[in-house]
Amino acid sequence: MLKRSLIALAITSTLLVGCNEDDIVEVIKEVEVVKEVVKEIEVTPTPVTQVKNVILMIGDGMGAQQVGLLEEYARRAPNSTYNSMNNETALTRLGHAGQLGLSLNAPFGANGSLVVDSACSASQLATGVAAGSEMIGLDDKGNIVETILEKAKKAGKATGLVSDTRITHATPAAFASHQPHRSLEPAIAEELISTGMVDVMLSGGARVFLPSDIKTNDESRQLMADLGAPTSVYKKSKRSDERNLIIEAKEAYGYNLAFDGAQLDSISGEKILGLFANSGMADGIAYSACKADKSCSQPSLRDMTLKALEVLSQDEDGFFLMIEGGQIDWAGHVNDAGWMLHELLKFDEAVDAVYEWVKDRNDTLVVVTADHETGSFGFSYSRKDLPEGKFLDGDGMQSREYKPNFNFGSLNNLDRLHAQTGTFYDMMSQVNSDWDFSNTLGKEWADAVNAHSDFKISDQQGDAITEREANEYHVDGHKYLSATEFPKINDFKEFFVYGDELHANLIGRALSADQNVVWGTGTHTAAPVPVYVFGPQDITRQFSTMQHHVDIANKMMVALLAE
Repeated sequence: MLKRSLIALAITSTLLVGCNEDDIVEVIKEVEVVKEVVKEIEVTPTPVTQVKNVILMIGDGMGAQQVGLLEEYARRAPNSTYNSMNNETALTRLGHAGQLGLSLNAPFGANGSLVVDSACSASQLATGVAAGSEMIGLDDKGNIVETILEKAKKAGKATGLVSDTRITHATPAAFASHQPHRSLEPAIAEELISTGMVDVMLSGGARVFLPSDIKTNDESRQLMADLGAPTSVYKKSKRSDERNLIIEAKEAYGYNLAFDGAQLDSISGEKILGLFANSGMADGIAYSACKADKSCSQPSLRDMTLKALEVLSQDEDGFFLMIEGGQIDWAGHVNDAGWMLHELLKFDEAVDAVYEWVKDRNDTLVVVTADHETGSFGFSYSRKDLPEGKFLDGDGMQSREYKPNFNFGSLNNLDRLHAQTGTFYDMMSQVNSDWDFSNTLGKEWADAVNAHSDFKISDQQGDAITEREANEYHVDGHKYLSATEFPKINDFKEFFVYGDELHANLIGRALSADQNVVWGTGTHTAAPVPVYVFGPQDITRQFSTMQHHVDIANKMMVALLAE
């Protein structure tokens, strides 16, 4: 504006003078002087370094490889569900409008290690300091550290946690709880409702809020029914005492309760506790199916996100909201590419809801990232099913047949992954609902896989899924390694740790060649993860770099809370 004013002044001066030649020459000299002054004056807008709201979205297990699966499906699957949206994901739109970066995520500091778990990673994103493996809201020495959510609440802002896993699971817990180990979910539940730090909590995980005798105590069951909870929500408990934290949340701490999508849609108030499943919420494949026939009873991740935004945005001081798409990680752990695709689609729906809410605002910082990558997933080319040769019309082929040396993967594989109708866990339950796999047959596994997957396996391939062996890494009393027998993994077995669940990983092995998919592990990798950021450019540009999760946390805290 100052430049324009000076130039306008010079022009006006020219118009006011007469036609005397000497006067005109003098004015021209004055204009040249003004030009030189303008060159030396730098007029820049006041930097925007603080925001009213911060929304952090965590795709658990969503490394660059997983994002690649989502983008390939959206852009190039012949029957992509994004065809009506210009084949563009919400992540892509957010990236185009904002900034992109990468983040390292391993346990940081004196007690650090190479690979992170979700509890440590979320703690580092929540606190901005180094954390130890499997800790919740503690630093790497075991000290309680105030999180960004807690600081936001103390600053007068509203706060929220949303997840499609359990509200007491590692990622949401790390933002509002402080425990020596992530497995202490009953204690985490007590902390979440009693501290008053979280206004909106929407997820699964009712089992650690319910009294231990919920299965047999008619009075307790009637209390839950009177609150409108379906029996699937209160079917069992993981507590060792008789406390009903759901009743306590309502009566002692003022939370309004919701147990299904219809209740969530109609609920109001500043404090909401929504528990929509006994453990984890519906998986992505089940959600895609109920969405298609309009039969969903649970709210989607998108639904929960929209409700959280509706409630929290009423606080004139602003808010902090963390949203987790947690089952991307669960699918990665069992090497289930079809399930993982559906989880990515579910998460992208929530990203779309956030982007539509924020796109015309300049008072909100949105950060979308992952806590880590899970499974070391990737598409790969192979020596199986080599392509047939064909002749192309291009003038550079010189009458030579086009015949690649290897199978580089058909785009139809993307549609076929999307066509999967059940997770590998569903397939395991079909083989044996009690998950006793000691005497199963290859045909049983083949029948279960072929009932749910568009990629088919033979009974002989099913035989490999049945194989078991002595657990050479047996540890008495260990949560996972106490089993004397494990499913037989033939390579890198040390990186497949979850006992009988490894039969699911063996399903992944049986399907992998036809899917053009490879997996490197049943756990996590140390790969840097993508960071998508939207908001005022003076803030977002600092995320467009290689950083660590502790850096992301500190950047968010400065933007939200700095005076």
